[in-house]
Amino acid sequence: MQKKIIKFTIFILITFLMGVFFIGLSKDTFYSTKDLVGKKITGIELITFNDEKIFTEIDIKKNKFILINFWASWCGPCKIEHPILLKLQEEKNLRLLGVNFKDKKENALLFLKNLGNPYNNLFYDKIGKSAVNFGIYGIPESVLLNKDLIVIKKFIGPLSNSDFEYIKGVIKR
Repeated sequence: MQKKIIKFTIFILITFLMGVFFIGLSKDTFYSTKDLVGKKITGIELITFNDEKIFTEIDIKKNKFILINFWASWCGPCKIEHPILLKLQEEKNLRLLGVNFKDKKENALLFLKNLGNPYNNLFYDKIGKSAVNFGIYGIPESVLLNKDLIVIKKFIGPLSNSDFEYIKGVIKR
C-alpha cells in the first residue's frame, strides 16, 4: 500500500513539474516596452545625484515636455549620443533629466566635465531600480514624456539626428 502511495505521489509531482515546464515554454519571453507608449508613468522616485533627495512626478511636471535619458560613463554609445543631448539642451519647451545608471559617481562627474552637462537635473540610479519603472533594460535609453507624464516615445539605443528632429518636431507643436 505504501509503495502505491509513493508511486502515485511521484507521478503527480512529475506531472505537475512537466505542466509548469510546458506552460513556461508557451509564454512569450521577448521583453518589449512598446506598450509604454501612450501610457502614464506613475510612482516616479528619482534620487538626485548630489544631495540624494527624492524627485517625484510633481517635480518633473514643470515643463511641457520631458526627456529622461539613462546613461553611464562606461557606456560607449552614451558618448556617441552626447552631442545630440547638448543640442537638445537648447530647446526651451524641453526639460532634460539625466539618470546615471549603475555607475561610479566620480566617473560620471568626469564624463560630464569632459563632454559637457546637457541635463537640467541629474539623478543617480546605483542599482537600476528607477530604470525598471521606465522599462529600461539597457543603456543608453531615453523616454520622451509630455507634461501629463504620458510616454510619447521611447528611444532604445543612442539618440540619432533623426531622433533629434523627431523630438524637435514634437516639442514645437
